[in-house]
Formats: sequence, C-alpha cells, structure tokens
Amino acid sequence: MTKKIAVFASGSGSNFQVIAESFEVEFLFSDHRDAYVVERAQNLNVPAYAFELKEFDNKADYEEAIVDLLEEHQIDLVCLAGYMKIVGPTLLAAYEGRIINIHPAYLPEFPGAHGIQDTWEAGVSQSGVTIHWVDSGVDTGQIIKQVRVPRLPDDCLESFEARIHEAEYALYPQVLKELGVGRK
Repeated sequence: MTKKIAVFASGSGSNFQVIAESFEVEFLFSDHRDAYVVERAQNLNVPAYAFELKEFDNKADYEEAIVDLLEEHQIDLVCLAGYMKIVGPTLLAAYEGRIINIHPAYLPEFPGAHGIQDTWEAGVSQSGVTIHWVDSGVDTGQIIKQVRVPRLPDDCLESFEARIHEAEYALYPQVLKELGVGRK
C-alpha cells in the first residue's frame, strides 16, 4: 500500500514543487499564510492549508490543529521541506516515526536553521544534504540518506547554495520512492 503524504513548508517551496510534480501529495501545510509555497500548491492543484502560531493561545493548540488535519486526511508520512518551525511535543507524540525532514548540510555537521550559511562561513571543503527522521532534537533524528556536495574553488555562496538545492531536488524523490510514497 502506498503512503499518503503531506508536505510542510514555510517559504518559497522549491522542494515542495519537486515533490508535488512526481508524487501524490494530499495537502500542503504552511505556517505562513503569505508564503509563496501556497501559490505553488494552488498552481499544482494541491490543497493547501495555512495558519500561524500567533493565531493560537499556545504551540500545543497550534500543533493540535495540525494533527487534526493530518488525521482528517489519514496521512501516513509528513515531509518537512523548508518548514522552519521546530516540531513540538504535541505533533511529535501523534506522528513520531512518521515525520521526515530535509536539511541542507551533511548532518551531524551544521544543524539548525542556517546550514548552508554556517557551512560556507566555516570554510569547509564540502557539505551536503541529509534526509532524516524527526525527533525531539534539532536535526538529530536518525539519518535516512545523505549525499555530499563539494565546495568548488570558484564557488561563491550563491553557486554553492544552488548546487546544494540541486542535490536536495534529487535526494528527496529518491527517499520518497524508497519509503513507498505514491507516484503520479
């Protein structure tokens, strides 16, 4: 049986687009009503939901509303794709072992919100992309798959970042296929 997925994103949604062009996505969730990813979802005829933490009394209530959406749609796997909120205990309790995240660095190197920038500033010769299971830590969950991306001698931050994103666009579909997600 193929897994039903929801994709969570906070920004422009380029990884969401790559996923939605190849896989059946039940819905997109964004924590920003005005994020460009919501427009991408509309253009791809993927249902989109967006609400913000500040609209709720606390993070537990916010995450409970997300869990309700996931359960309503009978989601098997949550795919974080540039979702910039830390998954809290309410969502994790309901979906532990069923949430994956993509991170633009070769974990455990450079966890956190600025993986590419941190890698660049450290001057390392290579970075990469990691897809991992989400746990209660920040980018600490069990690694599913990784790929290295070298820093080339003529790279600037923008070219390095572009190649990391290209690696993301290749790696996420590989992992989703291996996890049994339904293809279009």
